[in-house]
Amino acid sequence: MLNKKFALAMGAAAVAVLAAGAAQAQGRDLVVASSATYAPFAFENKDKQIVGFDIDIVNAIAKQQGMKLRIVNTPFSSIFASLNNGDVDFVISGVTINDKRKQSFDFSQPYFDARQLIAVPKDSPVASLKDLKDKKVSVVSGSTGDDVMSREVGKTSANIRRFESTPLIISELAAGGVDAAIGDNGVIAYRVSQYPALKTVDDASFPKEHFGIVVRKGDKALQDKINAGLAAIRADGSYNVIYKKWFNQDYKPQ
Repeated sequence: MLNKKFALAMGAAAVAVLAAGAAQAQGRDLVVASSATYAPFAFENKDKQIVGFDIDIVNAIAKQQGMKLRIVNTPFSSIFASLNNGDVDFVISGVTINDKRKQSFDFSQPYFDARQLIAVPKDSPVASLKDLKDKKVSVVSGSTGDDVMSREVGKTSANIRRFESTPLIISELAAGGVDAAIGDNGVIAYRVSQYPALKTVDDASFPKEHFGIVVRKGDKALQDKINAGLAAIRADGSYNVIYKKWFNQDYKPQ
């Protein structure tokens, strides 16, 4: 009797999976969350369209896999809740793969090599992370930069100033509200280039990082499709074309 009940349950589960696959096959758009304040990875152009490296990558993957996407601008501070709540199907938003996040979510293979980068005024003596111990530092809330400073000075330190986006942490620095800002290298370098009074500081102690596309825990079917698409665009050269478009150089692994 137990085996029969188990077989019926497994059958029902299989039907549910097939139904979900059929819905996707019929053209349901997959909803993708991205925080469009993260140039050059994702940002709004003058026509209010979301563009950037992340967007080109995910669209290339979708085209290769025959997926239809709808990209939704979502604040980074709520991007993981949106995924958990089922409001979106997956996330691409410069999300660093780390052990803490892997406890709650599944990731694609890495699609970008990254590290943290410090931004400071040009006359600042700051030369490394250690020099920020008694400084006011702006970070994006919940980001890797937030984790870095939390480990360095304590999560509840009043010297950590948390904001919703990278433009805000850089504008706070430019306005003199903090002594430094920390964030992902690509976006920090891009933002600092717009402020002549700022510079970047690269600390060799920062570990290598990788960005991944985020899916709900256990969503292996979607994870596999994304990975297959990513492998395909790397193999056919599309990835390098997109990388060169946004970073003005060929891709070279760290």
